[in-house]
Amino acid sequence: MAAVRTLLNWRSLRWKIALLVAVACCGIALTVGLLVHHSTYERSMNEGAGRAYAALDAALAADRGSGSDGVVHVPGEMPADLVRLVREDGWGAVYDERHVHRLRMWAGKRLPGGGLAAVWVDMTVDQLSRRALDRHMWKYSLAALAVIVPLAALAAELPNRRLRRVARTARRITSGDLAARTKVGGRAGDEITEISATVDSMADSLQERLRSEQRFTADVAHELRTPLMGLVTSAELLPDSEATDLVRDRVRVLRTLVEDLLEISRLDAGVEHADLRPVALPDVVRDSLARTGLDARLTFGATPVVVETDPRRLDRILANLIVNAHRHGAPPVEVTVDGTTVIVRDHGCGFPDSLLAEGPQRFRTGAAERGRGHGLGLTVASGQARVIGASLHFANAADGGAVATLRLPSTG
Repeated sequence: MAAVRTLLNWRSLRWKIALLVAVACCGIALTVGLLVHHSTYERSMNEGAGRAYAALDAALAADRGSGSDGVVHVPGEMPADLVRLVREDGWGAVYDERHVHRLRMWAGKRLPGGGLAAVWVDMTVDQLSRRALDRHMWKYSLAALAVIVPLAALAAELPNRRLRRVARTARRITSGDLAARTKVGGRAGDEITEISATVDSMADSLQERLRSEQRFTADVAHELRTPLMGLVTSAELLPDSEATDLVRDRVRVLRTLVEDLLEISRLDAGVEHADLRPVALPDVVRDSLARTGLDARLTFGATPVVVETDPRRLDRILANLIVNAHRHGAPPVEVTVDGTTVIVRDHGCGFPDSLLAEGPQRFRTGAAERGRGHGLGLTVASGQARVIGASLHFANAADGGAVATLRLPSTG
């Protein structure tokens, strides 16, 4: 069905080229047809006038004046244009179309005594010949169009197919697959080949920049880890006081940030692998919520579900979603387990449009004081979901609030 819809898409380049060819062919056929029609008409008029003059000269040379020879001497029986032309110039020829089925070519001459003489020849055969020629031209022009337009559409299919491949590759790159390449061959100087090379070059540049960013993130996280461990140890040795508690809290926040950066660098490098085993999904969700120490309204389905997943990574995903709902949303926070689906919802202002359109972005947060977008928590959750083969979808509820839906693969 998709192929049929693509074929019948009248806005596609294929049909635009076919339409352009059809218009060009119609223009050429019309121009040639008018030229041939005009040329044939002029030739027919000249030949008819010549025959009429010859008939008039033959009749006058025979010196017959009775009228039985076909010579007309009464001006009222002649076309008015012929009478006027002969009286002004002394001779002339006029094509008489007053009677559709009796087309005539008149030739007239002024006699020495002041009288007029005229004869006519039948032009019906010439008219029928011209009409037959016009019909044949239209018929064969339409037949040529019926052949040329489909051939033009087929000829346009090859560049159209190459352009569609470039468009598919660009969409894959937009969705995050920076390894996608067009692989569209062609001769140098071909516009489509240049576009393909440009898209591939863009993908190479983006991929290299992303790798540089990932290496920088990993290097920074590793460089910070050693002094951070010393900072954690030193904070624990401080005497208990209000200032010490504040220092320890900030150190914990910094430690969490560094651990998230390290985790993201491992996810980017693709070195993370899931340790799958059967677990009861309601128990994992309940334990994850308990470890966060946050309040949430739990709702379970009628039948407990056992899923085959990595419980450590699943716990990481759920904890990040619940913490994010409390930090950037508004209570009550609801956690619903329905089959192999876990839904975490808050009643705040919802996810920003940039997150819904582009997905979680690192170093961005939904809180106004921390800029736009979301931070590392949702980025880590999305990466861990890919590792365990789950899908994580973000949306906003119709009545307000952010909704994160985690769908685990079925064990069936």
